[in-house]
Amino acid sequence: SSGINAEYGGLSAACRAMSTVGFIGLGNMGGYMAKNLVKGGKDVVVYDVNEASVADLKEFGAGASPTPADLASKSDVIVTMVPSSPHVQEVFCGENGLLKSLKPGTLCIDSSTIDPAVSKEIDSKVREAGGHFYDAPVSGGVVAAENGALTFMVGGDEARFSEVKSCLDHMGAAIIHCGDNGNGLVVKLCNNMMLAISMIGASETLNMGIRMGMDRKLLSEIMSKSTARCWSIDTYNPVPGVLEGVPASREYQGGFGATLMLKDLGLAESMATASQSPIQLGAIAKQTYETLCKDEEYAPKDFGVMFKYLQDQDS
Repeated sequence: SSGINAEYGGLSAACRAMSTVGFIGLGNMGGYMAKNLVKGGKDVVVYDVNEASVADLKEFGAGASPTPADLASKSDVIVTMVPSSPHVQEVFCGENGLLKSLKPGTLCIDSSTIDPAVSKEIDSKVREAGGHFYDAPVSGGVVAAENGALTFMVGGDEARFSEVKSCLDHMGAAIIHCGDNGNGLVVKLCNNMMLAISMIGASETLNMGIRMGMDRKLLSEIMSKSTARCWSIDTYNPVPGVLEGVPASREYQGGFGATLMLKDLGLAESMATASQSPIQLGAIAKQTYETLCKDEEYAPKDFGVMFKYLQDQDS
């Protein structure tokens, strides 16, 4: 019988490969992710509150749904990529939410960065409705989203992971199973707390070096080849004019918003409290982004605007 099961599992995955993928959340990241599913030959139907984003995807070859509930009735796999925990709860449990018309057996993949406790809550509700839920937050930023080179950190039942991976392969270069539901988010929040700390460190030191008379490009190049090397310096440099194609070189437009980084630092802090983990620098990073986000000049920009925020201070 195991041979029959294996064969049936293969058939199920093969059928799913031809299935409809619903995609909710067409922001800076989600828009590119959905386009990569279309490019991969998937039958994609999208939903977003922003009509311009939906129109853009329709032009690209996707279908559109007026509500998450309508999208659920048409989809075999659903990917959600929205800003925060309340958005995920609304998309799944709201008046016109996915759970209203989720088809049994539907694979739900949530790539939003939210509280792991909320993710577990949604997981149990999706199971009750006969579906399967995975948290699959991403890392790599907008450039990786555009190039289909994201890293996905996946939490959930191993049994359907291969199906999850076959969908995410269209959008990512590394799809990593992290264990039970919520574990993908644990890894993501650890990553983003570290990223915030390193972006502040990079911004402080680059600002200081430039004030001391160093050429910004030379300073960045040397640090990229030294022990201070990190993604915030060699790939996503926050100093305008050092690297092309990063938010710092287009007045910090697009990218990963400072307010979203602050949200993730809040989630990381809650996780630290729950696990009784000391996070001195994590807490300072949160306070620093909190202060930055109180100023409307910086709040809407990419989180690398930390450099400009420090540069604009006198002491």
